[in-house]
Amino acid sequence: MVLSIKTKDIQEITFRGRGKPKNTDLTSLEISAKQAQIVASLSGGVEGLIKSLPSVNSNAELSSQYMVRGGNYDENLIYINDIEIYRPFLVRNSLQEGMSIINPDMVSMINFSAGGFEAKYGDKMSSALNIYYRQPSKTEISGEASLIGGRLSLGLASKNKKLSALFSGRYRNTNLVLNTLNEDTDFNPQYFDFQSYINYYINGKWSVSFLGYWSKNDYEMIPNYKEVDFGTVQQPIKLLVGYEGKEDDSYKNMMGTASIMYKPSKKLSVTLDNFAYQNREREYYTIASGYLLQTFDPVTGDPNSSYDAGGQIDHARNDLLARTYGSQLRVKFSPNANTDIEVGAKFEKEMLKDLTNEWQLVDSLGYSTPRTYLNPGVLDASDLKLKYNISGNNEINPRRISGYAQFSKKLYWGENRVFINGGVRAQQWSFNKETLISPRAQFAIKPDWDADMLFRISGGVYYQAPYYKEIKDLDGTFNENIKAQKSIQLILANDYEFKMVDRPFKLTTELYYKKMNDLIPYYIDNVRIRYSGKNNSEGYAYGVDTRLFGEFVPGVDSWISVSYARAKENIDGRGYIARPTDQRFRFSMFYQDYMPKFPSMKVNLTLLFASGLPNGASLFADPYEYTKTLPSYKRVDIGLEKVFIDQKDNKETGDFWRKCKELSLGVQIFNAFNINNTIANQWITDVNSSYIYPVPVRLTGRFFNVRLNFKF
Repeated sequence: MVLSIKTKDIQEITFRGRGKPKNTDLTSLEISAKQAQIVASLSGGVEGLIKSLPSVNSNAELSSQYMVRGGNYDENLIYINDIEIYRPFLVRNSLQEGMSIINPDMVSMINFSAGGFEAKYGDKMSSALNIYYRQPSKTEISGEASLIGGRLSLGLASKNKKLSALFSGRYRNTNLVLNTLNEDTDFNPQYFDFQSYINYYINGKWSVSFLGYWSKNDYEMIPNYKEVDFGTVQQPIKLLVGYEGKEDDSYKNMMGTASIMYKPSKKLSVTLDNFAYQNREREYYTIASGYLLQTFDPVTGDPNSSYDAGGQIDHARNDLLARTYGSQLRVKFSPNANTDIEVGAKFEKEMLKDLTNEWQLVDSLGYSTPRTYLNPGVLDASDLKLKYNISGNNEINPRRISGYAQFSKKLYWGENRVFINGGVRAQQWSFNKETLISPRAQFAIKPDWDADMLFRISGGVYYQAPYYKEIKDLDGTFNENIKAQKSIQLILANDYEFKMVDRPFKLTTELYYKKMNDLIPYYIDNVRIRYSGKNNSEGYAYGVDTRLFGEFVPGVDSWISVSYARAKENIDGRGYIARPTDQRFRFSMFYQDYMPKFPSMKVNLTLLFASGLPNGASLFADPYEYTKTLPSYKRVDIGLEKVFIDQKDNKETGDFWRKCKELSLGVQIFNAFNINNTIANQWITDVNSSYIYPVPVRLTGRFFNVRLNFKF
């Protein structure tokens, strides 16, 4: 027998990766984009999920902003397709916030690092969120309609798959939600945005992409009357406030990024990003208010005959124009599958034009406060003083240069697998002429044990590079002597993967410590950060985070998060006090379930409990004297959904329904237990100015939302 061997040459096939890139950051957590679309959240899908992580804290459901490990809202990096994104600067309270810039319908991959992140990420002290938008492979139409807004998205792709485009527009109006507030106020908030993501593969080596964003948020408020009950059981107090005037704010943002990628081989890729960003904000309000403070008998509930009365006028005409444009070059070389070398350089030209005119007059029975005394006990009747006055007309045009280099390696140490990343980052800003050098490193080892465990250690030097908010003094001028805030971080972590009831689970535990210098004290005014403009503080933060992730219900992921954290600072050497972001204890849960006999009936639940944050009177008051801890934040949001059509098992025979890939109708219950949470205190002075009452500013109540989702 003779064996006949036949050979035939076939044409070489090249597979081009589309969509999300590989995540190599040892400190980052990957979050499902699908979960970001279904989670019941007022603030936004992606941020709503992030707020359920143990290291993240937020006490405002209408805001997409969050605090991480003792940091404030300004200390978090946000990237879309490796391009840094800026948030509005003048937003003062969570009612003014519209939609998050991140559109959940366009997301393919979410990476979040709560600290100790790589050198390729920018100069901020707390966290890095990196979002990658998806590239559609065929024509698709999807949308959402609900009682508070809607979304319509269109995806396109050419037959040869070289060209893909994704467009999405959103509208949101939270008037119905704001009506759950316990006050008589006319709201008219309207938010629009439009985003596009276009990709074209010229050939196997060259590709180009464009990311565009436009948004317009208008917020109009006419307050009429408010009544707040607070105090204690032994001393119940009621505040009655009448208003005159209105607030009219506008926030317009535009961004465009054009990227060119050259990939001559599998080992080398070069990307050039050219970006431009403009933020135009206007904050106009003049509101006069008169208030009455009255106490009640704790037994009978009858009002006492004595009361305190007063009033105040709040006025602002603030305009801000911020422009940033520039280029960044990124090079990645991978000599083998286990080694990555990355370098990058970025040039930015910035323009800040700020016009500020903001003041507050407080009056108590005909006297303005603060008061001036001619002699002990004798008031100056002719003296009229504003409680504060911020006035400034500033314009600067600085440039910012930054760069990084980092090395990543996977190797074996005996039978143990080891992951190493080390790098350094540098930045120079022409406004304050400060140069920052930031070394960072990560190390992980996976022992050759029967138990599936991974041990990680990461840290380095992390700066908070100053920008508009940090350089602005209390009098409204820009301070060119301000320096970057600095933190030295160390994070120890363990990942333990195991099976329980034949289902996969993962327990992650992280311990961290931050030593901070050159801090700029700040006061949180609802969600706005007001800095003192001086590097006259130092501090520290430490804590432990735990997260149990897995299939509590077969086939769907859920998690439970628990954390304990402290953050303190020492201002002018007067001793350590709690920072406004001193989180302490926090518990959160994201849970998914379905009915076994009716799997098309689905539910997701988000539960949050967090200790109250410290809240001071203002930067113009002594934080060592006027600080009060807010009540704990408690909230439960529930999403119920009936899936009529799913693209995985679409068995409809009609021509129209055959094209429909997804169709669902759901009910969302926000603040299901109607808990009166507090976001801040409004400090009211009594008739003698001898005591300042912290009057709670409440958040929204229970709200039912109906949502329809479809995809063709």
